[in-house]
Amino acid sequence: MDLLSIRLLLDFGLMVLIWTVQLVIYPGLCHYRQEELGKWHSIYTQRIGVIVGPLMIAQLAVCILQLWQEKNLYTWGSLVIILLTWILTFLIFVPLHNSISPDKPCEEITNSLVIKNWWRTWLWSVLFLGSLGLMITDYNF
Repeated sequence: MDLLSIRLLLDFGLMVLIWTVQLVIYPGLCHYRQEELGKWHSIYTQRIGVIVGPLMIAQLAVCILQLWQEKNLYTWGSLVIILLTWILTFLIFVPLHNSISPDKPCEEITNSLVIKNWWRTWLWSVLFLGSLGLMITDYNF
Protein backbone atom coordinates (compact mmCIF):
# COMPACT_ATOMS: atom_id res chain seq x y z
CA MET A 1 0.00 0.00 0.00
CA ASP A 2 1.43 3.38 -0.94
CA LEU A 3 1.63 6.46 1.31
CA LEU A 4 -1.27 8.23 -0.37
CA SER A 5 -3.57 5.25 0.26
CA ILE A 6 -2.49 5.08 3.89
CA ARG A 7 -2.96 8.82 4.22
CA LEU A 8 -6.42 8.62 2.66
CA LEU A 9 -7.44 5.96 5.20
CA LEU A 10 -6.08 7.99 8.13
CA ASP A 11 -7.77 11.18 6.91
CA PHE A 12 -11.04 9.30 6.42
CA GLY A 13 -10.84 7.74 9.88
CA LEU A 14 -10.25 11.10 11.56
CA MET A 15 -12.98 12.78 9.52
CA VAL A 16 -15.55 10.12 10.46
CA LEU A 17 -14.43 10.29 14.08
CA ILE A 18 -14.67 14.09 14.30
CA TRP A 19 -18.11 14.17 12.66
CA THR A 20 -19.30 11.54 15.16
CA VAL A 21 -17.90 13.60 18.02
CA GLN A 22 -19.45 16.79 16.61
CA LEU A 23 -22.93 15.46 15.89
CA VAL A 24 -23.37 12.72 18.50
CA ILE A 25 -20.88 12.67 21.36
CA TYR A 26 -20.52 16.35 22.33
CA PRO A 27 -24.24 17.15 22.08
CA GLY A 28 -25.01 13.95 24.01
CA LEU A 29 -22.89 14.84 27.04
CA CYS A 30 -25.70 16.78 28.67
CA HIS A 31 -27.99 13.77 28.56
CA TYR A 32 -26.13 12.32 31.53
CA ARG A 33 -27.20 13.22 35.01
CA GLN A 34 -24.87 15.87 36.40
CA GLU A 35 -23.37 13.52 39.02
CA GLU A 36 -22.69 10.83 36.39
CA LEU A 37 -21.18 13.17 33.80
CA GLY A 38 -17.78 13.46 35.50
CA LYS A 39 -17.48 9.70 35.85
CA TRP A 40 -18.54 8.99 32.26
CA HIS A 41 -16.42 11.79 30.85
CA SER A 42 -13.30 10.33 32.45
CA ILE A 43 -14.03 6.95 30.87
CA TYR A 44 -14.86 8.58 27.52
CA THR A 45 -11.64 10.63 27.31
CA GLN A 46 -9.48 7.59 28.08
CA ARG A 47 -11.24 5.43 25.50
CA ILE A 48 -11.37 8.04 22.75
CA GLY A 49 -7.71 8.84 23.36
CA VAL A 50 -6.80 5.24 22.49
CA ILE A 51 -8.48 5.76 19.11
CA VAL A 52 -7.67 9.35 18.22
CA GLY A 53 -4.10 9.47 19.55
CA PRO A 54 -2.61 6.82 17.26
CA LEU A 55 -4.60 8.15 14.29
CA MET A 56 -3.31 11.69 14.80
CA ILE A 57 0.28 10.52 15.29
CA ALA A 58 0.11 8.29 12.22
CA GLN A 59 -1.44 11.07 10.14
CA LEU A 60 1.35 13.47 11.11
CA ALA A 61 4.05 10.84 10.46
CA VAL A 62 2.68 9.97 7.01
CA CYS A 63 2.34 13.66 6.14
CA ILE A 64 5.98 14.26 7.10
CA LEU A 65 7.03 11.28 4.95
CA GLN A 66 5.01 12.65 2.04
CA LEU A 67 6.61 16.07 2.52
CA TRP A 68 10.05 14.47 2.62
CA GLN A 69 9.33 12.69 -0.66
CA GLU A 70 7.78 15.64 -2.45
CA LYS A 71 7.33 19.26 -1.48
CA ASN A 72 4.20 20.64 -3.08
CA LEU A 73 1.03 22.53 -2.18
CA TYR A 74 -0.70 19.35 -1.00
CA THR A 75 2.08 18.22 1.37
CA TRP A 76 2.82 21.68 2.78
CA GLY A 77 -0.88 22.53 3.10
CA SER A 78 -1.57 19.21 4.78
CA LEU A 79 1.20 19.79 7.31
CA VAL A 80 -0.15 23.25 8.16
CA ILE A 81 -3.71 21.92 8.61
CA ILE A 82 -2.54 18.94 10.69
CA LEU A 83 -0.49 21.22 12.94
CA LEU A 84 -3.55 23.47 13.35
CA THR A 85 -5.65 20.48 14.46
CA TRP A 86 -2.95 19.57 16.99
CA ILE A 87 -2.79 23.15 18.31
CA LEU A 88 -6.58 23.34 18.61
CA THR A 89 -6.74 19.94 20.29
CA PHE A 90 -4.11 20.61 22.94
CA LEU A 91 -4.62 24.33 23.57
CA ILE A 92 -8.42 24.50 23.42
CA PHE A 93 -10.04 21.07 23.69
CA VAL A 94 -7.91 19.41 26.34
CA PRO A 95 -8.50 22.36 28.74
CA LEU A 96 -12.22 22.38 27.89
CA HIS A 97 -12.47 18.66 28.61
CA ASN A 98 -10.53 19.13 31.84
CA SER A 99 -13.07 21.75 32.93
CA ILE A 100 -15.94 19.24 32.84
CA SER A 101 -16.87 18.24 36.36
CA PRO A 102 -19.99 17.11 38.23
CA ASP A 103 -20.33 20.45 40.01
CA LYS A 104 -20.49 22.56 36.83
CA PRO A 105 -23.50 22.79 34.50
CA CYS A 106 -22.66 20.94 31.32
CA GLU A 107 -24.67 23.10 28.91
CA GLU A 108 -22.11 25.92 28.85
CA ILE A 109 -19.11 23.61 28.35
CA THR A 110 -20.93 21.40 25.84
CA ASN A 111 -22.05 24.39 23.78
CA SER A 112 -18.48 25.67 23.79
CA LEU A 113 -17.18 22.25 22.70
CA VAL A 114 -19.69 22.03 19.84
CA ILE A 115 -19.11 25.59 18.59
CA LYS A 116 -15.32 25.44 18.75
CA ASN A 117 -15.14 21.90 17.39
CA TRP A 118 -16.49 23.06 14.04
CA TRP A 119 -12.93 24.24 13.29
CA ARG A 120 -11.47 20.76 13.71
CA THR A 121 -14.43 19.22 11.89
CA TRP A 122 -13.86 21.39 8.82
CA LEU A 123 -10.06 21.02 8.95
CA TRP A 124 -10.16 17.21 9.07
CA SER A 125 -12.84 17.21 6.35
CA VAL A 126 -10.62 19.37 4.12
CA LEU A 127 -7.69 17.00 4.70
CA PHE A 128 -9.80 14.01 3.66
CA LEU A 129 -11.24 15.78 0.61
CA GLY A 130 -7.74 16.85 -0.45
CA SER A 131 -6.40 13.30 -0.15
CA LEU A 132 -9.45 11.89 -1.93
CA GLY A 133 -9.15 14.43 -4.72
CA LEU A 134 -5.48 13.64 -5.14
CA MET A 135 -6.19 9.90 -5.19
CA ILE A 136 -9.02 10.21 -7.70
CA THR A 137 -7.28 12.56 -10.10
CA ASP A 138 -3.74 11.33 -9.51
CA TYR A 139 -2.87 15.02 -9.78
CA ASN A 140 0.19 16.34 -7.98
CA PHE A 141 -0.52 19.80 -6.63
